[in-house]
Amino acid sequence: MSEPNQANTPSKAVTRRMIVAAAATIASVGSAHAYRHTNCFLKGTRISTASGERKIEELKVGDMIPTVFGGQRPIEWIGRMRRTRSDRRKPWVDDARPVRIARSALAPNVPSADLFVTRGHALFIDGVLIPAEHLINGTTISLDAADQHDELEFYHVKLARHDVIYAEGAPCESLLRVDETKSNSSLYLRKHGDTQDEHCAPILGNGLRSQIMTEVKGLLSPSQSRRQLDTVRARLDARAAALATQQPETVA
Repeated sequence: MSEPNQANTPSKAVTRRMIVAAAATIASVGSAHAYRHTNCFLKGTRISTASGERKIEELKVGDMIPTVFGGQRPIEWIGRMRRTRSDRRKPWVDDARPVRIARSALAPNVPSADLFVTRGHALFIDGVLIPAEHLINGTTISLDAADQHDELEFYHVKLARHDVIYAEGAPCESLLRVDETKSNSSLYLRKHGDTQDEHCAPILGNGLRSQIMTEVKGLLSPSQSRRQLDTVRARLDARAAALATQQPETVA
């Protein structure tokens, strides 16, 4: 990936201000809509570690995680988030429902099992990060009804730097920034402070997060982002159509 033109690269101070402003904007929206901008894995998701795959809820601070850009990195923090509904007769609101990425939806055996993430969680595809909600096709990638759950429990891992890790064998982003409103964030913030990291790769999509990072990093114009996103979506849609003609036991 080529380096951005220095003349078009904002200063670190400007970058920090823009990211903080973005976080404030996201925090100001209603709670249901705010779900859309979280990036977490559903409980039970298997994460690749130096010692093999482990369920995310079993990970511990200090565990080593293979990454795309930084080699083996230790976990600095594990975030937890719960969503509940008081009346199971009513469906989950769409923004609270996880995105289901079916086995082999991205490539043969990628992911290796159904992967469930929040809508704003980005996958690393073709050198860019794409929030899961922008890949929804209604078949291999879809909003899960989660009807059998009255509570949804999500986890995420924070490394020293934003990077790409493997969940059910699929490349997904690690946590960018620890939210001080999270129930278990105080220990991390006391130890590390409110760190301001940059994304490890450009982000595609039409959402607030994409627009902000286009301004901050200056890596992709909106038109470039749309073209590349359309290319990825077309390929995944074609794959979904091909998978639909296969018997379940032959899907790869």
